[in-house]
Amino acid sequence: MKLPTVSLVGKPNVGKSTIFNRLVGKRISIIEDTPGVTRDRIYGDVNYKDFKFHLIDTGGIDVSKDLFNDEIKIQTQIAIDESDIVVFIVDGKDELNANDYKIRDILKKSGKKVIVAVNKIDNTNRSDNVYNFYELGFDTVIGVSGEHNIGITELLDIITENFTPITEEKELEETIKFSIIGRPNVGKSSLINALLNEEKAIVSNIAGTTRDAVDTPFKYEGKKFIAIDTAGIRKSGRIYENIEKYSVLRSMKAIERSDVCILVINAEEGIIEHDKHIASYALESGKALVIVVNKWDTVKDKNDISSFTKLVRNEFKFLSYVPIVFLSALTKKRIHTLMPEIIKVYENSKREIKTSLLNDVIRDAVLLNEPPSYKGKRLKIYFVNQSGTKPPKFTLSVNSKGLVHFSYERYLENKIRENFDFEGTPIILQFKNKNE
Repeated sequence: MKLPTVSLVGKPNVGKSTIFNRLVGKRISIIEDTPGVTRDRIYGDVNYKDFKFHLIDTGGIDVSKDLFNDEIKIQTQIAIDESDIVVFIVDGKDELNANDYKIRDILKKSGKKVIVAVNKIDNTNRSDNVYNFYELGFDTVIGVSGEHNIGITELLDIITENFTPITEEKELEETIKFSIIGRPNVGKSSLINALLNEEKAIVSNIAGTTRDAVDTPFKYEGKKFIAIDTAGIRKSGRIYENIEKYSVLRSMKAIERSDVCILVINAEEGIIEHDKHIASYALESGKALVIVVNKWDTVKDKNDISSFTKLVRNEFKFLSYVPIVFLSALTKKRIHTLMPEIIKVYENSKREIKTSLLNDVIRDAVLLNEPPSYKGKRLKIYFVNQSGTKPPKFTLSVNSKGLVHFSYERYLENKIRENFDFEGTPIILQFKNKNE
């Protein structure tokens, strides 16, 4: 289920970041009494009762001609476009001004549902001020205080009144969702087109043509899939356009809702450091992964897959378990090799192992290579069971988890991989003290 998105907009210094942090439940936005401190949209997730939604904090809109303010307007417009609901935050201690009316006009044009939150209503003397803001022409106006946590629950009730509770989400027929990730201009959209055999995505040799994450459902050998084409992820220090910043965030959201991530590398350019950073996003999210070396038609020796594989393995040592596919999206050569790998790593990510087999493997591993002792104490593993999937998660009951050395944890992971097919998926080992 696609989570709803809510954005907070308003002029500078009305307390948007304070309310953002209050809703999300942690201090993420920068809060200062200086107008315009929040320049970029900041994303967070809100959990309230049986509801969950994405929340976007935006910079304050000012009608002055400052170039910086123009950038904020662009970013805020993008946030509004992405949102299902907009919370228009105004200052309950001030009169309405040109900035408030400018924002009202933008929101009226958007056609989105708008909730006016009159902030800084932190005492009964100010509660009557709320009525002044009906002049903006929106039906829903509520008084709140982000600083003193007044009216926040009521605001959440209004935001979520038409949302579908997560507990009521129905299991759909299994659909495998995979996202195509990578730097700009590595051929992600061309790859989608080659898989679907039709021109659905915009394909251009201009880096960054694809700015949104686009979902395309299709069937392959009777199975349902959704391909998510994402905007190219640029290195943060080289991001100049606001829309590109937005593209990075959309790409991150695409990774989060994927079952499998396809990391596309450009064979012409080879591997650069940022390819590893992008791969780490998928790894940190616990996603199954396939590495695709695209534009293989541009390589002089097209039979030299062995050498390039060694290069990939050397550069991506932390992804030694991930399969590598060589293809050309442009000529469609070897394109048929990709879908079977996507299916395989997805199946591996939800693989479940019998507890008895798992304990046999760990017991044999310990007999073969005993844990090192530390200050006269040695790690003892009493029992192991699988405690989750997507990615597979294993919980090991031990005498003291403080005795677990990183190298021994890696050794146990390797032994599990040697005995069970977890190609393409990260696996997580959790250590729990026996008496906990």
